[in-house]
Amino acid sequence: MADEPNYKSELVGVFGHPVAENPTIVMQEAGFAALGLNWRYLNIEVLPEDLGAAVQGLRAMNFQGINCTIPHKVAVLQYLDDVSTDARLMGAVNTVRRDGKHLIGENTDGKGFLRSLREDAGVDPSGLRIVVLGAGGAARAMTVELALAGASHISIVNRSADRARPLVALLNDNTPTQATYVPWDVIFAIPSDTHVLVNTTSIGLYPNVTDKPNIDYATIKPGMVVCDVIPNPPQTPFLDEAAKRGARTLDGLGMLVNQGAIAFKMWTGHDAPVEAMRTALAAEFGVS
Repeated sequence: MADEPNYKSELVGVFGHPVAENPTIVMQEAGFAALGLNWRYLNIEVLPEDLGAAVQGLRAMNFQGINCTIPHKVAVLQYLDDVSTDARLMGAVNTVRRDGKHLIGENTDGKGFLRSLREDAGVDPSGLRIVVLGAGGAARAMTVELALAGASHISIVNRSADRARPLVALLNDNTPTQATYVPWDVIFAIPSDTHVLVNTTSIGLYPNVTDKPNIDYATIKPGMVVCDVIPNPPQTPFLDEAAKRGARTLDGLGMLVNQGAIAFKMWTGHDAPVEAMRTALAAEFGVS
């Protein structure tokens, strides 16, 4: 007997404000197409005061999940049935998955970076000394995952102590790593014993493509691994300067693709077609 026709698409997407320029749709829809899945990814504009109603709508319309971007990553926690241990530790959710009738909060940002670090750069952070520029949401997600993966020491370099010190305390109190705060009020020199340097700030993001973090680039040494979270453009002046000095570099496109691939698997149950997703995003950003 032939299969009954099924004209119903499974729905996922992103809640954000603003959300029109969020490129996640490009890689997720490319992934669905590559596997022949009848799924759709929607960019949905949700004002902060409407987030609770939006989550109720997600439940009522049987969405399989949702991404949350600015400004909803923290506020969404109150509307979920459960939150993963690492996302609760970070205090932020960027991915919601359905488990029966329950909505579970996850955070794939740090997991995506960790996967990219291991698979694209061939680096296991266990026992390494890591310097992180910035103390925002990306830094929080990435440092928690690095700490849980066994990084021996994490330095948080940031202009604002008010933002950095709570992150340092969170890492020291809840993970095996040792974390310290370093004020970023002058040109920052990278300590010579650094294994991995990560820019988690938005410096260099389109359209400000010539900007780079205020550090002493002469202190980047061969053997260091230098990473940038900026996906557009993936090859930033920060990475160019590091490469000139013999460092290995890791761009933000890999992190973006890998965090999306993890969400893809959470939602669909299928291993994500990572290369198809990467190719689609690279084309969108005009890079090869």
